Amino acid sequence: MKFNIAPGAVKQNPVNHTKIPTMSSEQQTDIVIIGAGLAGLSAACDISSKNTQLNITLVDKGRGLGGRLAGRRIKDATFDHGAQFMTTRDAKFAAQVQKWIDAGVAEKWYSSFPGQSNSHARYRGKPTMTGIAKHLAKGLNIKLSTTVTSVYAVNNGWVTELDGGGKIFSRGLIITSPVPQTLTLLASGNISLSLNNQERLQRIEYESCIAVMATLDQPSKISAPGALAISDGPIAWISDNQQKGVSQIPAITIHASGDYSAEHFNHDRMSIGQQLVNLALPYLGAAVTDFQVHGWRYSKPIAVDNNPCMLACESTDLPPLILAGDAFAGPRVEGAVLSGWAAAEAMLKRLPRNS
Repeated sequence: MKFNIAPGAVKQNPVNHTKIPTMSSEQQTDIVIIGAGLAGLSAACDISSKNTQLNITLVDKGRGLGGRLAGRRIKDATFDHGAQFMTTRDAKFAAQVQKWIDAGVAEKWYSSFPGQSNSHARYRGKPTMTGIAKHLAKGLNIKLSTTVTSVYAVNNGWVTELDGGGKIFSRGLIITSPVPQTLTLLASGNISLSLNNQERLQRIEYESCIAVMATLDQPSKISAPGALAISDGPIAWISDNQQKGVSQIPAITIHASGDYSAEHFNHDRMSIGQQLVNLALPYLGAAVTDFQVHGWRYSKPIAVDNNPCMLACESTDLPPLILAGDAFAGPRVEGAVLSGWAAAEAMLKRLPRNS
């Protein structure tokens, strides 16, 4: 899924040098972070650990934390239906995963992928992948189920407008949403980026994913450790949440391939879910008793930026503005964390002193 920035679509208004009037619906903070997924949470935690005096507000339109670190319950079954695991390549991130293990919110799922002698160990969140996000969120100021309708610059910071009419004034802004959504926000406030940054964003592409969460009448026949990667056809991945330790009863997650998801993303979800269930049955050795379907429109970046974050205020007169997420540091859980840390460092270097 590729998108284009139309010429003139993201422009910059002259910076407004008028102070924002203080109203009951308006709040002030040092930094606003849009997105309470792993990049946003990691950025907030890193900033807080290095400067306890700064106030940070995270805003997310979702009802839950973690973005694609997503878990769901269907009656007595529990599912990881977004990111399925973590791998570690970066030494600093490996140390962070060990801290999560020590805190009881992560564990090793398996050492290598079946049939691959040199693959990386897979780690999972506990009790679901969302457990990591909930752990990071402790002590943070987070507004969930809150949609950001617009962002715009004022002389010494940013105004983030929320649905319902609320506003947050901040000295710095970090945006971690998928790039197409970020561009929509920037366009809402007529915010321009440098030509170089626009070209970098144009090169980013995403893959969609349709996920099916299904309960079974008995344990599946999927071999230990409960993961099956399929290289051809509509299904790309099946995981056994019971074997994984996520669900107490037999329950599987099916991820459709990128091509199939793109072709059928806007089709009737239950019909698509039934198709995928039928295709998965030969691998299961069990009957499906119930299922739900979820669509991840921006499931995974398949063409990423080469930098861990973007200094979007670069070569402009904008206040500190950083873009982050796994589209910058790599399409993995690790990439989201590394991007969040890079955004935190960049913001701390550029945040003006509070007068």
